[in-house]
Amino acid sequence: MPLGASIKKHLSVQFYSITCKFFTNHRYFSILNTEISQNEYENQERIEPPIPDEIFRSAPKLGSYKLGDSTFYSLIESYASSCDFRSLEKVFDRMKSERRVFIEKSFIHVFKAYGKAHLPEKAVEMFDRMLGEFQCRPTVRSLNSVLNVIINAGLFHRALEFHSYVICNKNILPNVLTCNLVIKAMCRLGLVDKAVETFRDMPVQKCAPDVFTYCTLMDGLCKENRINEAVSLLDEMQIEGCFPSSVTFNVLINGLCKRGDLARAAKLVENMFLKGCVPNEVTYNTLIHGLCLKGKLEKAISLLDRMVSNKCVPNDVTYGTIINGLVKQGRVVDGARLLIAMEERGHHGNKYVYSSLVSGLFKDGKSEEALRMWKEMIEKGCKPNTVLYSALVDGFCRNGKLDQAKEIMSEMVSMGCTPNAFTYSSLIRGFFKTGNGDKALMIWKEMEINDFMHNEVICSVLIHGLCEDRKMEEAMMVWKHMLAKGCIPDAVAYSSMIHGLCNDGSVEQGLKLFNEMLCREANSQPDVVTYNILINALCKQNSISHAVDLLNGMLDRGCDPDVVTCNIFLKTLKEKLNPPQDGREFLDELVLRLYKRRRIIGASRIVEVMLQKFLAPKPYTWERVIQELCKPRKIRAAIDKCWRDLF
Repeated sequence: MPLGASIKKHLSVQFYSITCKFFTNHRYFSILNTEISQNEYENQERIEPPIPDEIFRSAPKLGSYKLGDSTFYSLIESYASSCDFRSLEKVFDRMKSERRVFIEKSFIHVFKAYGKAHLPEKAVEMFDRMLGEFQCRPTVRSLNSVLNVIINAGLFHRALEFHSYVICNKNILPNVLTCNLVIKAMCRLGLVDKAVETFRDMPVQKCAPDVFTYCTLMDGLCKENRINEAVSLLDEMQIEGCFPSSVTFNVLINGLCKRGDLARAAKLVENMFLKGCVPNEVTYNTLIHGLCLKGKLEKAISLLDRMVSNKCVPNDVTYGTIINGLVKQGRVVDGARLLIAMEERGHHGNKYVYSSLVSGLFKDGKSEEALRMWKEMIEKGCKPNTVLYSALVDGFCRNGKLDQAKEIMSEMVSMGCTPNAFTYSSLIRGFFKTGNGDKALMIWKEMEINDFMHNEVICSVLIHGLCEDRKMEEAMMVWKHMLAKGCIPDAVAYSSMIHGLCNDGSVEQGLKLFNEMLCREANSQPDVVTYNILINALCKQNSISHAVDLLNGMLDRGCDPDVVTCNIFLKTLKEKLNPPQDGREFLDELVLRLYKRRRIIGASRIVEVMLQKFLAPKPYTWERVIQELCKPRKIRAAIDKCWRDLF
């Protein structure tokens, strides 16, 4: 046999031997050494080192061929994909001991593995070890990889800290992806002005913004209700030669729909076609959701038909949005019909669709149909979750069937679904509705024993029920417990307590709580209901001047009086004054005061009350209000509203 053929044969046999040993669960199998004792075999079954030494011991036998670094790189990639960090460290240790060359690509695999395992700090630690321990200088690729891991973990502040540290200390220049990730983190933290500043600085850093930059910033601006700025970026990006994608348009359409500006959203859809971007299911779903929020269900259904005709397949979200909209409008039967049509087209209702329909049927008084739908849902293999069970509990409570509600709640727990605040609130409200306030209080105490986290909603429902039952001592106990747990009462809880105290004759205590409300956050500020409770209580005590002072404070704080406010004062002026007054002068003055504060809608409502009570406003008052309502800009706004409604 020629020498070349002999060497070739020897090399192929040796290479096959090494390959077998590496790809058979790291067992040391070789066609050159088939004599393996039983003890050796058992030891190999128990111990599986990350790198079989035989691979490297065999290398010198290959003559001039020496095993390269690529084997280590392949092992790193393999162990990283399976998140085997212990084996990775052993590979790294061996590479260091053999003075192997480390490449950045291997570390990128490790960073991704740490991200997959939700270990962002380990990724940061590995980044810091790259140069000093492994003599591998990180580039912007490593920076971006670690930044992405931290951001995906939701640690946005940490991401900005890491970025600042690396840019200042590691001599790494950012690229467009770095800027995109930083802008994303800033937008998620609500630091939109900082994000805009970073965006404007990108050309200085020789980073041209791409479509992802614009999309990220537009989304951040939309979420901060800065829609006009977001839309202006669409024109800017096209001037700069960056062409928008469907995602770009979808971000803006979503922002406009949430704001209720459907007319501009529709124009953007037309613009999409002009730019060669075809609306996808996200576009249609967003528009349908916007129409449902505005109560334009017929338009939403029409858009669904158009979606199908444009060969864009509706998904579960599309149908679910319309069904939920129909239920909210009290058209639960139409929602059920759409569910049938949806299933005929091969889609299946999800848990949220069923919870909406079950809840709607109960609210509509169709409890038998609700239970039938529940059974059909179970038969179709849709496993109930907390939302679905809560909808059923709420339905039984609304119908006064508290025993069935408690049975469902027990079943819910046994099936591994934890009752939430809505579940408990429904049960507590149901007990109060049936006159079982003591049982409602027992439910609350059971929650305390079971360490269920109380929230403002549950406490508000409980306080409202106890105050309605005139159980002020128990209501005060819950109130103090609520404050001790760090729960801040909302306007409903405050109003309920004030109402209970006023009914109990403790108006001064009610006024103290009212003054406390004024120092609270926005969701705890007094509303028209709170003012009406106190005004009514003061008028019953003949403290009319104090009630008028409260009305003045109400106007100063931007809270307009309603029909109830007017009726309280009209009744007081008629019954408490001598001689009685019809209230015409009082309401006329109230209209003028609202007019002077430029609150024309509020003034118009008072005029409407006056007309219903056959108390004609004075000519001067008529003239001022009508002139304001008929100003050109008001008419223009009314016409625009009509166009939006037509859409």
